[in-house]
Amino acid sequence: MPDQTQNAFRALADPTRRDIMRLLSANALTIAEVSAHFDMTRAAVKKHLTVLNDGGLITVEARGRERINQINPLGLAPVLSWLEFFDHFWDDRLADLKTAIEKDIQ
Repeated sequence: MPDQTQNAFRALADPTRRDIMRLLSANALTIAEVSAHFDMTRAAVKKHLTVLNDGGLITVEARGRERINQINPLGLAPVLSWLEFFDHFWDDRLADLKTAIEKDIQ
């Protein structure tokens, strides 16, 4: 698994980071704005945002003294690509099961 995929999965492994992703999917927010939604310190939220950024799932834009965090939809591509394998795997398995059932019925 390439590093970017590994980093994306690491970022998504934590429920707080998944919640932050949902929050950022609606609006780009500063660290303070994200922090307002969670019962943790701003420093803890910043660490979560750093992991999300390292995973390529968000981007951070400097605007003066503020850092604007926004979701990076393309960052999910490695995760979706990895999951796609299992989508095909189950499609093939279910098709085989259907064939076997239809064969037994006849």
